[in-house]
Amino acid sequence: MKERINKLREKVAEVGLDGFLVSCPVEDTFRTHAANRRYLSGFTGSMGTLLITPERAFIAADFRYYEQAERESPDFILWKANGGVDKWFAELIGEAGLEGKTIGFSPGDYSVAGYNALTKVIENLPADRRPKLKAAPPIVEQIRAFKEPEEVDALQRAVDLGDQAFVHVAQHVEPGWTEKQVAWEIEKYARENGAEALSFNTIVAGGPWGAMPHAQPRERSIETGEPIVIDMGVILDGYCSDLTRTIVVGEANEEFKRIYDIVLTAQLTAEELVEQGMTGDAAHMLAHNVIEEAGYGDKFGHGLGHGVGIQVHELPRLSRTAPDVLEDGMVFTVEPGIYIPGWGGIRIEDMAVMEKGKARILTTAPKTQPSEW
Repeated sequence: MKERINKLREKVAEVGLDGFLVSCPVEDTFRTHAANRRYLSGFTGSMGTLLITPERAFIAADFRYYEQAERESPDFILWKANGGVDKWFAELIGEAGLEGKTIGFSPGDYSVAGYNALTKVIENLPADRRPKLKAAPPIVEQIRAFKEPEEVDALQRAVDLGDQAFVHVAQHVEPGWTEKQVAWEIEKYARENGAEALSFNTIVAGGPWGAMPHAQPRERSIETGEPIVIDMGVILDGYCSDLTRTIVVGEANEEFKRIYDIVLTAQLTAEELVEQGMTGDAAHMLAHNVIEEAGYGDKFGHGLGHGVGIQVHELPRLSRTAPDVLEDGMVFTVEPGIYIPGWGGIRIEDMAVMEKGKARILTTAPKTQPSEW
């Protein structure tokens, strides 16, 4: 963690800040919102605040987490923070030597209510002791976009387990299973084989339902020959996977094969041609151009991909409007799709890591149909 803290300190100094706050906009009971805090400190509790200065790093936690914070965050000084911020924040500012200085924070780490609470504490200080709170660029998020080798290894393990869960279910699903049954079988397999949780609620969308990219599973039976979009992911060792495959139970018809081939060609083209230094919008267009040339450009309305790490959606972004520059060490998805109202959808998604200027694909789940396995 010390290396990550030092990287943050460098970035904080570059933007002219004297200290940096890292927190979470809500109590993170389900471990889905406090990625910045966990990344820098290792702390997995539901509430806590980091305050990092050029010389010291504090973790403010309440009574529930004293022992956990000391165990999980040995590089941080424990600050016992019981009650609201009005009870402890002013004293922490003084101890950290930040009175009258500028403290930055990631806007995504604070709700309006949280920000207002901090501001109220500061306003109650004497004028010469009041620090200035300043919304900073997404510094922690930008650091997180570059994965350390150990993180890539953890991501690969999560990908492997997700791939195995998909294969298991795709080999067993049959007409009459409901979409919810498919989703449950995926979760059951993943958890029985070591997953801490799912990256998100599994999407299973059969037939016309698949025309909605984020459709949720229903108590509807799967029918022979219809496309079924399965978008799923697992969390293992704190890291997420993200996988989408579109399958058919039984034999696929010619229309499915034709559209599926367009999406697969778009995906393979992007995976082959994406390279270091390319912007997210340029990467998106590698796939979009293939789909557009096939006559379905208006049926691919979302971005090509996104970063994956502690969170299933993080930097970098690959979309029509994304200026993010892709660089070695970044892990991201490649997931083009075609969605036709009244018919259904097809999406194929892999995870990749940029290495030596090119994308190395982490996903191994088959892209052929289960009937061909």
